[in-house]
Amino acid sequence: MTLTLSHVLFFLFALMVLGGAIAVVTVRNLFHAALWLMLVFFGMAGLYVLLEAPFFAAAQLFIYMGAIGILIIFAIMLTRAFMRQPMPRANEQWWLAALLAAVLLGVIVFLTLRVGLGEVVNARPVPEHTIQILGVTLVDPEGYALAFEVASVLLVMALIGAVTIVRER
Repeated sequence: MTLTLSHVLFFLFALMVLGGAIAVVTVRNLFHAALWLMLVFFGMAGLYVLLEAPFFAAAQLFIYMGAIGILIIFAIMLTRAFMRQPMPRANEQWWLAALLAAVLLGVIVFLTLRVGLGEVVNARPVPEHTIQILGVTLVDPEGYALAFEVASVLLVMALIGAVTIVRER
């Protein structure tokens, strides 16, 4: 197997995503975790560029990284009181999360070894009007419109709940 620039970039972006994801769940500061999450989203955008999916890469950068910027603002504004209070250093259910992570790692390693690293995946050609097809699918009542509406209502409810919980009485 020859090592090309695409392979090197893939491994760099993959390491960026994995390292950032590990840092997100291990750091104690909420602000720092949000910054690491921005690094994860940037790495994912890089992977989308390597997959020749510029729409998803741009959406990853603009939507998700912008959302994390807003999350940082809310983390600073709304959780100052929680940061001053002593919190437990670890969750009592850490062993369950570690077990689930080990099982998922085992599944990923098994599937990777079963498929093989050197095999080439037969990719179909990209349709000419990909953005138009995606746009029609997203707003079509038979497509994903309901899922997006439910997600938007859920996010608004979570924001209202967060403001209600942390507001000063």
